[in-house]
Amino acid sequence: MNSYIEKLYTACQKPSRRILGLMSGTSLDGLDIALCHISGYGKNTAATVERFVTVPYTAQFQAAIRDIFAKRTVDLQEVTLLNGYVGEYHGQLINQTLQAWQVDPQDIDCIASHGQTIFHCPQEQHGLPNYGNGTLQIGDGDRLATSTGILTFSDFRQKHIAAGGEGAPLAVYGDYLVFSSLQENRILLNMGGIANFTWLPASDNAEEVFSTDVGPGNTIIDAFVAQHFSHLRFDKDGLLAAAGSVNTALLNALLDHDFFTYSVPKTTGPEVFNLAYLNHARRTSNTLSISNLDVIATLTAFSARVIVDSIQQTLGNEMSATVYASGGGVHNPVLMDGIAQALPAKIELKNLATIGINPDAKEALLFAILANETLGGTPCFNGNKYAIPNTTMGKISLP
Repeated sequence: MNSYIEKLYTACQKPSRRILGLMSGTSLDGLDIALCHISGYGKNTAATVERFVTVPYTAQFQAAIRDIFAKRTVDLQEVTLLNGYVGEYHGQLINQTLQAWQVDPQDIDCIASHGQTIFHCPQEQHGLPNYGNGTLQIGDGDRLATSTGILTFSDFRQKHIAAGGEGAPLAVYGDYLVFSSLQENRILLNMGGIANFTWLPASDNAEEVFSTDVGPGNTIIDAFVAQHFSHLRFDKDGLLAAAGSVNTALLNALLDHDFFTYSVPKTTGPEVFNLAYLNHARRTSNTLSISNLDVIATLTAFSARVIVDSIQQTLGNEMSATVYASGGGVHNPVLMDGIAQALPAKIELKNLATIGINPDAKEALLFAILANETLGGTPCFNGNKYAIPNTTMGKISLP
């Protein structure tokens, strides 16, 4: 038997596994690497993050990805070359990190790699009758497996689409298995470039569970800050938003999009919510002359508003729940305060760290859980009324 097939077979039979979860988001700040210990599978899954780090990307790498990110017209040669390069580059960052942690690669059962999204286009967005949902993540799994010597799972979103989904959000699988509670209704809110959440009722009824995108989290804020404050890549600690004032006319124009009327679950991306979207809203609201600080304050209020609106649409004003927040948005106190103040009294906002998980590591952990399910689990959403694909995900690459 091929030695790597034998290792795969052995990993499938283990009661617990050590999996490296990788996440590279639209902010392009770096590669999130989470060394996860996962035991069991399905509703018996227990997961902890042993070590976590975000390894910063070089400016050159960030620029190369931005050249092809969320654009309908790009250089095909550049996309082709970057697909392999991202896999090798991530492999180098993993090797450096494991060496710094003094962890033997042979002690890792597998890598779970999200890759780098460069375009996301559900059918509701592209509107082409002959095509279904589509998404594209680069970062070749074979290059990653070969450069690290570790069994690699990658390209998770393609299976989700093949099974009938939109390729996002995938958080519902890991959230349901690990974060469900019989003591309280929970919403697992992630505020990355795009904000999304998973609804986890205390009934633990898989039929009622869903994940949905709600609109922009940090994506337009980050792009605007980078455009107008050359020494910054994001609004650190919300200081820029705090120095500005919310412009109501611009806020209303930003909220004027059909996406916010779609039923859940739904997906979107920076292909829709970007600087062009902001500029259109500024023109239609006659706010081209307001200050940059006021724009940032309004964009932050916009993100808070779409998050709160979606939560209220799901829960109403009477149901109690706790919202556990993760992602880069948790570090922006203006955004967090905006959400907390607008939520009804029966809905409490907390940092995910209050239940023992680093909020920056959550997405990397979730992909480790997806790989764990492919190794040892069985699909858990058969019969879900929101038609969540009942499938396991991830292409397998042998070193």
